Amino acid sequence: MIHDEILLQVEKPARYVGGEINMVKKDLNDIDIRFAFAFPDVYEVGMSHLGMEILYYFLNRREDTYCERVFAPWIDMEEIMRKENIELFALESLEPISTFDFVGFTLQSEMNYTNIVNMLDLAKIPLLSKDRGENHPLVIAGGPCAYNPEPLADIIDFFYIGEGEVSLDKILDLYQEHKKAGKCRDEFLESLLFVDGVYIPKFYDVSYKEDGEISKFKPNHTNAPQKIKKVIVTDIDKVFYPEKSLVPLIETVHNRVTLEVFRGCMRGCRFCQAGYVYRPMREKSPETLLSHANCLIKSTGHEEISLISLSTGDYRDFKALANGLIEEFKDDKVNISLPSLRIDAFSIELMEKIQGVRKSSLTFAPEAGSQRMRDVINKGITEEEILNGSKMAFEGGWNRVKLYFMIGLPTETEDDVLDIIKLGEDILEKYYELPKEQRKQAPNIVLSTSCFIPKPFTPFQWAGQNSYTEFMDKQRLIKKNNNKKQIKYNYHDAFVSVIEGVVSRGDRRLGKAIIKAWELGARFDGWSEHFKYEIWEQAFLETGISIDFYARRERSYEEILPWEHIDIGVSKEFFVEERERSLKQEPLLTQNCRNSCESCGANTFGGGICYER
Repeated sequence: MIHDEILLQVEKPARYVGGEINMVKKDLNDIDIRFAFAFPDVYEVGMSHLGMEILYYFLNRREDTYCERVFAPWIDMEEIMRKENIELFALESLEPISTFDFVGFTLQSEMNYTNIVNMLDLAKIPLLSKDRGENHPLVIAGGPCAYNPEPLADIIDFFYIGEGEVSLDKILDLYQEHKKAGKCRDEFLESLLFVDGVYIPKFYDVSYKEDGEISKFKPNHTNAPQKIKKVIVTDIDKVFYPEKSLVPLIETVHNRVTLEVFRGCMRGCRFCQAGYVYRPMREKSPETLLSHANCLIKSTGHEEISLISLSTGDYRDFKALANGLIEEFKDDKVNISLPSLRIDAFSIELMEKIQGVRKSSLTFAPEAGSQRMRDVINKGITEEEILNGSKMAFEGGWNRVKLYFMIGLPTETEDDVLDIIKLGEDILEKYYELPKEQRKQAPNIVLSTSCFIPKPFTPFQWAGQNSYTEFMDKQRLIKKNNNKKQIKYNYHDAFVSVIEGVVSRGDRRLGKAIIKAWELGARFDGWSEHFKYEIWEQAFLETGISIDFYARRERSYEEILPWEHIDIGVSKEFFVEERERSLKQEPLLTQNCRNSCESCGANTFGGGICYER
């Protein structure tokens, strides 16, 4: 129990007390398995994460299991916890997570890895898997970053590759059997070698060449598979979805009902890891989504519904769904919010209906300023579509448009960078083409750039990343050439992207650097006010990690990549073919999955868009 005098000393004490509306409470005497769902970021971020919401209620539907939540304590709370010798605790029972059976981390960003180490240390759980005994929880991890598990291979006991609804029940059933039979930790881990989607690093050995590349990656246990294939739900319409949602008692990043419209993506943007690791695209029916929305609005009292997916505008029944939601909740003044859209995938009619409830800005992601670069990354959208879409938005009464771009993409030139500003200016011109009576407010065009990071399981996984200097030079070039007061340019310091570029494609040797960075004081590296590049620089120096080796160099197709033992369904041959297409002087676009099957390999899962026809 945390005393009031401690809570009064920290910012936002509600982060640490639980008690939210719809929080699950169970009698600990009736529980066989205690599972701590660990989100390695601050409470406000974690409470806005849909995956946590789904798995929290999914696990708690089991009578034998109690899933509780634990978040990374903010800097002020950590200081007090260390001073007062308070172990990291779960919000539901306020008990130390060191007494739980499982501590399960969701890996949403590589820049949270030092928080994972910090949380384990605060929980008094040994940092390295090899140092944990029978009395320690099993530390597991899943989520998008788990598709390259190697940087955390010495820290995590086992990784879950894929969607939690598929194999988590089987894992917990096996654990319960082993626990009742009094079997040891290693016996349980060995039993998991027969469970789909489970990767246990201790059962694999890695050796390296003199030049630092991987020489061999092979199992050291008879039952360890050569490849670990991800697991997915094939019928997304029937998968578990919570009928209620946790309602925080303080403001979080997103205070709203979230509807998962579909999983996966059909587009094949060559930079987008999520678009490949979540293939194939699997949609829910409008009827299912409307039913979810009704349950969640009633159980939470939220006044906003957000439609979530990788490209919501690609939902086949998008117009029917949006119109249905607007009609269903018009009397309750419930706002329907849309995430970043393809600029060619909306209608004036739909925009006007949404605007009639509550007005907000429109967000689009062209990703690149020039048509050449959009073809290189297979964005599949033309300049004409962008400008026409912007004009439609302005005609619909919108005056604020936000556009997201990347800099540092493969083959990018200075002209491609300058075209980001030119595109913003061309969009601005579309506003002034409107009759004067329609221009009631000054236009506001916001251009934001992020730094390209080559990610595993993309056609660009072999590409070299720009250096910090190159990124900053490109940002300065855009800023220097922005001469319009109606256009605002946002960008971030590139140091974080450099570190993420190293870690995201790292191997097991990165684990020592992550722990060293934590020892040197790294916390909340995804937060600009807390990120310290010099700490990581020192950690790399002390552990022999080269930024150039992991981030900047071009890798050959023959090199064994640290994540090649993970099978996402999409073949290496497909990625090579896509990379080669991107390097042509006149890049050949790859069709989206609904228009044409490009034989990426995802049809091996037996469901989704691959089988629509």
